[in-house]
Amino acid sequence: MIRGLYFSKDGTLRTDLELIDIAFSLHDLEGLLWVDFQGNPPEKDKEILSETFGFHPLAIDDALEEVHVPKVDDWGSYLYLVLHAVIDGENHEVSTRELDVFLGENFLVTHHDEEIEALSRVWESVQRDPRHLKNGPDHLLYRLADELVASYMPVVETLDDWIDQIEDQLFNYPKPEILEQIFAVKRTVLHLRRIIAPQREVLNKLARDDYTTIDPQAQVYFRDVYDHLVRLYSLVENIRDLVSDTMDTYLSVINNRMNEIMKTLTIITTLFMPITFITGFFGMNFFFPHEIFSSWTRLPVFLFTMALLLFIPITIFLWIRRRGWM
Repeated sequence: MIRGLYFSKDGTLRTDLELIDIAFSLHDLEGLLWVDFQGNPPEKDKEILSETFGFHPLAIDDALEEVHVPKVDDWGSYLYLVLHAVIDGENHEVSTRELDVFLGENFLVTHHDEEIEALSRVWESVQRDPRHLKNGPDHLLYRLADELVASYMPVVETLDDWIDQIEDQLFNYPKPEILEQIFAVKRTVLHLRRIIAPQREVLNKLARDDYTTIDPQAQVYFRDVYDHLVRLYSLVENIRDLVSDTMDTYLSVINNRMNEIMKTLTIITTLFMPITFITGFFGMNFFFPHEIFSSWTRLPVFLFTMALLLFIPITIFLWIRRRGWM
């Protein structure tokens, strides 16, 4: 799908653009053109990006390959940027989608394989209120970057709540499934960290470096987005520390439970060890004795032996309790 909108200098907004209209609008330096490519065959997009817009082949190849971390390349008359939008899926599975952006003096070109909700919200917003397009394509890029970064915050808050739930389950009943959840959070946090860190540097460059396609007065807006990313990165780092602490807590709880189990088994073994020794030594042949040991099978001896078998484990149990070993 290829969609475009053109905001002319007289305040007219057009959204029914054909390829020939896009090529014609590029020559109007006082207007603003935004073309969005979504889910098209690479061959089709490459032809338009090369012949209609005249972008460098290396920049086009980067845009058509979804394998890049956030970055910004200055090609003189235009900028090529790679940004990432965050997608919160089911079961707290977080992924990111690459958004390739070309920023020129009077145009903004976006390319992505799948729908990005943040971009759709900005697209609908500028159609409802075309006044957002009066400040030029650099301000439109700011709105797009700000919306992308704003979508990160609910995901980070969800991860924070997820960690709290894991900690509650951890102390109530540490099931093996909790370990899988901890590793899932860890993978998500590391993925966000790998994306937010370079994206923060991209916004820092847009806010501080000199680019011909960005008005110096508009850089203050990019600094605002950069501040949001700095805060997000700090939150992600805090969550990463929480994940490490939760992992240590899980291992400690499991070790404590294992120690309790071993202590219980040791106590049981200690209680029955004297009984096992007595019964094993004498054989407990009360009913079929040898003639020499017939006196050992009389009733008083039998009662005394049973009393001894009860007295010894009870005494050991009370002694263990007194020593505070259980």
